[in-house]
Amino acid sequence: MEAKNDVSARFIEAYETLLRDKKVSDKRDFAAKLGISASMVTEISKGRSSVGTSAIQNIVLQFNIDAKWLLTGEGAMLQETENNNAPTPKHTVEIAHQVPHGSSEGIPLIPLDAVAGFPAESGGGVRLEDCERYVIPEFENKGANFLIRVSGDSMVPLYYSGDLLACRKITDIRFFQWGTVYVLETSQGVLVKRVQESVDHADSILCVSENSSVHHPFLLPRDDIRSLSTIVGLVRLV
Repeated sequence: MEAKNDVSARFIEAYETLLRDKKVSDKRDFAAKLGISASMVTEISKGRSSVGTSAIQNIVLQFNIDAKWLLTGEGAMLQETENNNAPTPKHTVEIAHQVPHGSSEGIPLIPLDAVAGFPAESGGGVRLEDCERYVIPEFENKGANFLIRVSGDSMVPLYYSGDLLACRKITDIRFFQWGTVYVLETSQGVLVKRVQESVDHADSILCVSENSSVHHPFLLPRDDIRSLSTIVGLVRLV
């Protein structure tokens, strides 16, 4: 383990403990349960990247890791449990909170049935003042413009139905980083897909699902893309 940041080092220590105790089968399994990539776990372990807020939240919720130990090094790695094995958290860390209706603070959560009208510049769609808003400092620091909730299983195991994705809108929708997952607003609604180049159809892109055994790749015409956003964060509720 080469992680230099104390929190990141303890994060990797927790991963190694979970692996040893057979709570996870391998790095890919661990990463999928936290909503991050296996390569990100490697980057954290080598000290080239720091563990993010959403991964901290998810390892605490998913594996009963004590938040105070993870953030400060104090106490035991695992939360104490009662006789019925129900977790008894010793320390609560607020990562996000909802703001009162009408406030302009925080990041708006766009309802899925209204996303098709946002965040395009047409002026239609949902009104931001009608959306729930959440203060999530890490996502705001990454330039997140809005949150959406995942629906369906096409991106399992990367994203699960109910996950909240923090999205940053891209101004120029003509260029893609192939192999990246984007949020695409189209005439058919909003898609969360990994995008690949279509060699035989220059006027289209290839949309690929993580759950490819059920959801097959398909072509999407470039001129059907109304807006494009990258994903800068994830909140998984369990």
